[in-house]
Amino acid sequence: MKIKNLLYSGLLLAGLTSCSDFLDVDAPSKYENDYVFNDKTEINRALNGVYAQLLSGDTYGGAYLSTFCYNSDVDMAVYTNDVATNNSYRRFDCTPLGGEIEKAWNAAYKGVEYANNFIYQLEQSDLYKAGDEELNQMMGEAKVLRAVFYHDLVVMFGDVPFALSPVAGAESNEAMLLPVTDREKVQQTLIDDLKQAAPTMKFASDLGDGVERVSKEFCWAMISRLALTAGGYSLRPDTGNPKSYGSMQRPANYKAFYETALQYADSVISCGKHALNLPYRQVFINECNYVVVNNDDPIFEIPFGKNSTGNIGYIHGPSSDLYEGNTMGTNIWGECKGNARLSALYRYFFDEDDLRRDYVNGLWYYTYEGVPKLRNDRTVHNNKWSKLWATTTLGTNSQGNTGINYPLMRYADVLLMYAEAVNEVENGVGGAHGAKAIDALRQVRSRAFADAGKVEEYLQSVSGSKESFLKAVLDERKFEFAGENMRWRDLVRNNLYSEEVYWSFMRYYGVAMNGESSMDMEQIRQHDGLDWEQIPYSVYYKDSKTGVANPGNTSIYPNLGMNVLEFYKNCLYDKKDDPNMVGETGWEKADLYGWFNGETGYPEDRMLYSFFGFIRGYDNGDIKVIRDGAAETPNVDNLPPVRYILPFPNNAIQRSAGVYKNYYGY
Repeated sequence: MKIKNLLYSGLLLAGLTSCSDFLDVDAPSKYENDYVFNDKTEINRALNGVYAQLLSGDTYGGAYLSTFCYNSDVDMAVYTNDVATNNSYRRFDCTPLGGEIEKAWNAAYKGVEYANNFIYQLEQSDLYKAGDEELNQMMGEAKVLRAVFYHDLVVMFGDVPFALSPVAGAESNEAMLLPVTDREKVQQTLIDDLKQAAPTMKFASDLGDGVERVSKEFCWAMISRLALTAGGYSLRPDTGNPKSYGSMQRPANYKAFYETALQYADSVISCGKHALNLPYRQVFINECNYVVVNNDDPIFEIPFGKNSTGNIGYIHGPSSDLYEGNTMGTNIWGECKGNARLSALYRYFFDEDDLRRDYVNGLWYYTYEGVPKLRNDRTVHNNKWSKLWATTTLGTNSQGNTGINYPLMRYADVLLMYAEAVNEVENGVGGAHGAKAIDALRQVRSRAFADAGKVEEYLQSVSGSKESFLKAVLDERKFEFAGENMRWRDLVRNNLYSEEVYWSFMRYYGVAMNGESSMDMEQIRQHDGLDWEQIPYSVYYKDSKTGVANPGNTSIYPNLGMNVLEFYKNCLYDKKDDPNMVGETGWEKADLYGWFNGETGYPEDRMLYSFFGFIRGYDNGDIKVIRDGAAETPNVDNLPPVRYILPFPNNAIQRSAGVYKNYYGY
C-alpha cells in the first residue's frame, strides 16, 4: 500500500533507531522557522514524517502493547521479584531511572515536535492560506496525530509539558522548556483544536489510503476519546506532599466532557461510514494478512510496513520457537515471542456462547517444528493477532517487524464510548438518547453472539439502572479489547482500578490456595458472580506428541498449516468427567493451577508479587496493600489508589534544572 511504502522510505531518511526506516520524508525538525512549504509533494512527504513517529517500537510498535499494558483482570504479566525495581511497570513498580520510561517519553514528544513543526510550516504556506482542500485535510491529519501523542502522554504521565508550537530552533533554553500543564487544560485545548479541524477533513472512504490515513470520522472519534478521558477520574498529585501517591479525582465540570464525548461519538455513528458486519475474528485475521477494509470495524489503522516496522502478531499469539535461527517442518512462520498475554482466569468470565472467548484465549504454543504444546501457565496467549494467521509467511528465520496494522480506533470502541457517555449524561438509559445507547451496546454484543434472543434478554436485564448499564458497557469492553491497552484505562476512568486489581490478586491467590488447601472464596464468588471452587483443576487433551490434525477452517483455528490441540468436552471452562471413566482413550491429563509453594504452604511468588506496587502477599500468609509506600492490611471499602501514573524520566528532570518535579511518591 502506498502509505506504507512512503513511511518505509521516510524512516530510512530520518534514521530513527526505534523504527528501522524513513524513505524520502524530510524530517520536519530540520526546517527553520522562516522556511515555507511551496510544493504539495514536499508537504505530503513532511506529513509522512509525522505519521512515521507512530511506528516506533517505544510506542505502538511494541511498548504500548506490552511494557505499558498494565496488569488487570484481562492483560497480565507475572513477576517473581519480592523487592522494588526501576522498571516493573506492569505491576506498578518503577522509578524515574527506568529506561523504558525515557524511551516512551522521548518517542511521544518526538511525535509531538514533528506534528507541531509540520503544522507551523503549513500555516505559513500560501498554498494552505488559499484554502486548498487537500491541504486542509493534511492539516487535520497532523492535528489528530498530535492529539494522539499528547493523549497517551496525559494518560501515562498526568500533567505534562505542553505546547502547540515547535521548540526546535528556539532562541533560549527557557523557550525550549515546555510548561507543565494541567491535564484537563491539555485535553480541552486538543478537543477545541480538533473541533476546528474536523469540518474540512474527508471520510476514510474518500481517501486514497482509506483507514490507513487519518479521516474525519477518526478526528471525531479522537474528540470523543479525549473528552471521555478528561471527564473521567485520574490520579492527581498531592503537590504539598511529594511522598503521597495522590488521590483519584475528576473535574468539577466532568459532565460537559461526557456531553462532548456523546456528541462526537454520535457523529461517527450517524455518518454511517462504518459497521460491524465482519465476524469478530475476521477483523484481526484480515490485519494479519495485510487486508485493509475501509467500511467495517477499523476506523484508523497504524500502517506498519512488512519486514520493517511493528511487532503486532510477534508479541501476540502463540509463541513459536526457533532452532539455530529457524523454524522447521510444518512451522514455516518463524519466531513468535507470544509474551503479550492474558490472565489465565480471564476466560472464565465469558458467557459460554461468546464467540470471542475461544478465539482470543490461546491455550497452546508451538515448538520450532510446529508441534503444539499445552500452555499450562499463569497466563495464556492473546490470539487476537499472530504471524501464524498469515497465509504467506515472512520466512522461517523471521522474528519481529511483522508489518501487521494496529487498529488505533475501532467502531466498536466508538459505540461503547457513546453508550458510556449517554449513561453518564442522562443518569441511565431512560432518557432521550437511551434507546440509541442500548442499540450501540447491542451492535457490539450481537457480533459476539449467534443467538439474537439471548442478546435481547441480556440488554433488558442490564438497562434498568445507571450502575447496571455502566457495568454492562465496561464488561463488554473487557471482552472486546483484550490486548489493546484498554482495560486499565477504562477502570481508571471510572475509578474502579483499585477494586479490580485487588480482586485480580485475590482471585489468583484463592485459586492457588484452593488447588492445594482450603480457602474460603465466598467474597470472591460474590464479587465475580462465579464459583471459583468449581473451575476445572485438570484438563484432558490430545495429544502431547504431535497434536491432532488441523481442522482446515479459519472459523475454528486461523492457522491452516500446523496441528492443534483438542480438549475433552470443553474441559478448559467447566468441570467435566474423566474420559477414562467412560471408556474413552487417547486423552492426556494435565493438572492446572499448580501455583502453590509446598515449602511455605502459600501461593508461589508469581501469585504474591505480580501486583507488587499495589497489593502483595508474604510467605507468612499476610496480604498487604500499599498506601503512599507503606504496607497496610487491605480494607476493600477503603483501598488506596493504584499508582499507575509514571514518573517523569530522570533525564527530563535534570535537563529542566529542577523546573520539572515528580510527585506520586517517586
